[in-house]
This record gives sequence, C-alpha cells and structure tokens, in this order.
Amino acid sequence: MSENDPTDHALAAIASILDKPESLSFPDTSAAAEKPAEKPVVEPSGPVEADGYSKTGPGPLQAIRFKWTVRDGGNGDYFVDETMGDNSVPISSGPMPKDAAIRFVDERESDARRRFEGIKREMAARDVSG
Repeated sequence: MSENDPTDHALAAIASILDKPESLSFPDTSAAAEKPAEKPVVEPSGPVEADGYSKTGPGPLQAIRFKWTVRDGGNGDYFVDETMGDNSVPISSGPMPKDAAIRFVDERESDARRRFEGIKREMAARDVSG
C-alpha cells in the first residue's frame, strides 16, 4: 500500500468512531451471544463480466464505505474507480487488462475486509482489558 492509500484514511476514521463506544451501540460480542449464520461466499462459476464488476468494502457507515467498480475504457483497457461513500469523486487506477482489473477489485476488497476485521478485534480486546 502506498502512503496515500485512501483505505488507510477510511479505516482510521472507522477506528476513531469505534473509539467512542458511548456514541454507538454494538451487539454483544461475548461467546454466549448468539451469532447469525454467516452466508457463504459464492464465487461465480463462469466468466465474470468485467465492465460494471463491483465490490463494496466493510464498515458501519455507508458514508465511509469504499466501493471499487471496473469500467471499460475501450480498446481492451479497463479502469477501476474507487469511491468512498455515495458522493465522492472516484480515484481511477489503470489502464489494465480485464483480468487484472477484476483481480484488483477482489484484492482491494479482501484487504479492506481483513484490515476492518483487525480493527474490530483490536476494539473488542480494548473492551475486555479496559
């Protein structure tokens, strides 16, 4: 990740929001709390249409949630537009081949999810120890 990675800024914003537990209500994370069944991740069985392929990152607020969308630039070139919330100006990456654009979206979403889960674990550990 580069120093100017916007995902870092969004995750820092999420962490700062989660640092104020009195302003948010969180579900019980104790072992006794009943968890809903998680939906399995379903990978497409056939070829993926690149133009419009999109994934949204995790987070408690839509306003700071990232979205990555593949856009066909013509001539076999594809771009990935990264936005945060509904009204941000996209940051575009590319040009790149179709498969690379899809992989880029999948990797960004996976990395954001992994980092978000790390922040959640860190916040839960603070609640237990503090």
